[in-house]
Amino acid sequence: MSEPHLFNYQSDLFEKVYSLEALSLAFKAVKRNGGAPGVDGITIREFEEGLDQRLLQLKKELESWTYQPKPVKQVDIPKPDGNGTRRLGIPSIRDRIVQTSIKAILEPILDPQFSEHSYGFRPDRNQWQAIHAAQEYVQSGKEFVVDIDLEKFFDRVQHDRLIHRLNLQIPDKRVLRLIGITLRSGIMKDGLVTTTEEGTVQGSPLSPLLSNVVLDELDKELEKRGLQFCRFADDCNIFTGSEKAAKRVMESVSRFIEDRLKLVVNRTKSKVAKSEFVKFLGITIIAGTIAISTKSMARAMDKVRDLTPRGTAISMEKAVEKINSWYLGWANYYKVTQYPSQLRSIEAHVRRRLRARIVTQQKRKRNLFARLLERGVGRGKAAKTVFSNKGRWALSHTHAVEQAYPNRWFADELNLATMLDEKQPHWFALNRWIKLS
Repeated sequence: MSEPHLFNYQSDLFEKVYSLEALSLAFKAVKRNGGAPGVDGITIREFEEGLDQRLLQLKKELESWTYQPKPVKQVDIPKPDGNGTRRLGIPSIRDRIVQTSIKAILEPILDPQFSEHSYGFRPDRNQWQAIHAAQEYVQSGKEFVVDIDLEKFFDRVQHDRLIHRLNLQIPDKRVLRLIGITLRSGIMKDGLVTTTEEGTVQGSPLSPLLSNVVLDELDKELEKRGLQFCRFADDCNIFTGSEKAAKRVMESVSRFIEDRLKLVVNRTKSKVAKSEFVKFLGITIIAGTIAISTKSMARAMDKVRDLTPRGTAISMEKAVEKINSWYLGWANYYKVTQYPSQLRSIEAHVRRRLRARIVTQQKRKRNLFARLLERGVGRGKAAKTVFSNKGRWALSHTHAVEQAYPNRWFADELNLATMLDEKQPHWFALNRWIKLS
């Protein structure tokens, strides 16, 4: 969510950036967002202990142009699909404060100029609006999608082009100078500092705004061509009425991106396809309806397995707490799906994994037999189930175990989160032909 606008912008933007009021509000935003310390090792709590003095020192450094941002600590995290890593940067707390202050001052100037088709990292805009816009395009007959993938977008932003674009709208050139210093602060990895001649730090407070400045040039070009599109950060989909038109758009827009914006289009990942074969923000539009993409569902299933490992010493209560922490956030995002059975399948998978753990905890068949009897399962059914040759995973899906530990037991006794009302009728499932790449 965007920070509140701090000032009316007319002049002297630089003075507003380093005012104590702006820096104080910026620190509050940094504190809310949390995060690890930068290369100096100073945590948010440690910074806050001497807050007034630290902010005053920061103001003096900015005012006298002695401020020098520290190199950004680089962290490589695996991509969700397992293909490579994504480079994230962690600025120091003081640098995050400065960047947040810059963002708060510039956003009221820049954001009104951005395209209506841009939804990422903007005030009062979000992923769901982008998804619904995409749905409307498909429903209108624009079922062919030009899915353009920008290769290492944040790493390839040209500093000179970015500053030039900012120069068109920001009257105070001192702010541009400060942004330039920030962009060139360098990156530290394994104790070594490398200079940054291009790129913006993915993970810094200012980068989302700067990325929109860069890609707004693309938005304006697509608007000039009369194309219908949705963009969320560097994720851009263009919608056309035919495959031929989509291929033509892919070729011409890719040339514009590479020749004009000096960015790189990943030709391997970019594609032209019908909407049901395209993933946008984790969602797929199928015959005009919204569904969680196959890849997003597969990753969710993998996450459930990670949260419910075999042979763990974590208590059932603690395991459920971790599951709830992940699932409530995940499901709150994906509840936009018009196929509730997708959420139902995730919840069913969680319960089965937990039932399998209960079976394992009994260790011996006679213990499981006794437990099923205690929980109201008939002796004959319990014996037939337990003294079979079925393993723990097969047993977890038997009628006897599900009777002993019904769905409501997980919600009532373990407080397992659910997004679905079990009293409602069983909602329809995904059509069998939904097989997405």
